[in-house]
Amino acid sequence: MARYIFVRVLDSIPTILLVLTLVFLAMRILPGDPAIAVLGENAQPETIARFREQFGLNDPLWLQYLHFLGDVFTFDFGNSLVKSAPVSTLIANNLPYTIELTIAAMLIGITFGIPMGVMAAVKRNKLPDNAFRVFSLVGYAVPDFYLGAVLLLTFSLGLGWFPINGVGTDFVSRMHHIALPALTLAMLKMAFIGRLTRTSLLEVLGRDYVRTARAKGASERRVVYRHGLRNALLPLSTGLGLSILSTLSGSVAVELVFNRPGIGRLLIEAITERDYPVIQAGVVVFALVVVIVNLLMDLVYVAVDPRIRVQ
Repeated sequence: MARYIFVRVLDSIPTILLVLTLVFLAMRILPGDPAIAVLGENAQPETIARFREQFGLNDPLWLQYLHFLGDVFTFDFGNSLVKSAPVSTLIANNLPYTIELTIAAMLIGITFGIPMGVMAAVKRNKLPDNAFRVFSLVGYAVPDFYLGAVLLLTFSLGLGWFPINGVGTDFVSRMHHIALPALTLAMLKMAFIGRLTRTSLLEVLGRDYVRTARAKGASERRVVYRHGLRNALLPLSTGLGLSILSTLSGSVAVELVFNRPGIGRLLIEAITERDYPVIQAGVVVFALVVVIVNLLMDLVYVAVDPRIRVQ
């Protein structure tokens, strides 16, 4: 297993390098001068020149790239061009809020999505199944930012049941603040996970060993959960991995709508201000999260299906 993990990590290195290279080039090919973006269009040429020299913007592109890679490997991303604070501090201050939102949304999605998918599969072509298909269609069709705005206007501004923005202080307050953002992200997750559960379970329930279990007199509950859902976990685990990654990407819009701190909002602000160090550090964090999630899903495959062997 250790060798398998080591090989998977090595396989991920070229992907990370490619992502870092593309981001580095994109931020320097796009029009606009970060020095002017920070100092303003009315800044004196001498001030702009000192700024560019201080942050290495006058160095050749290849030298900037080597410095960038060196900073990545040492996790030293320097200081923000705009906020004049260490980038690592900005990341450390905002990352926990994004992780908190992702975990809350995934918990809601799994808690409600899997039971709805099971119910839809067991009651195929009946009222529960038809209702779930309508729900999943709506869940897929409504964008996160639109649903977030509707929930915010209805339950925060209209009814006053939830805070408009912020993250709270103690546990109860944090859960109160995160409820609407997490529900916004969880709607699509419930639709996706539920539909995947329904499809996988229907496929399993049509197999010979399930019919044999029924013929032996096994209860429907045992057939569905012991023989059906248990063997539908492999494709479901794949969907959970994809849901985690899509939740991270969807958190960008949700953090903006609900005015929450987080990596997504930090990156949007950095892109607007052409803050290279923050953008590059944020992309490194997201790339590492993708690698870790994919690695965990590979390990889940081995645990769920004993037929999968590490070569």
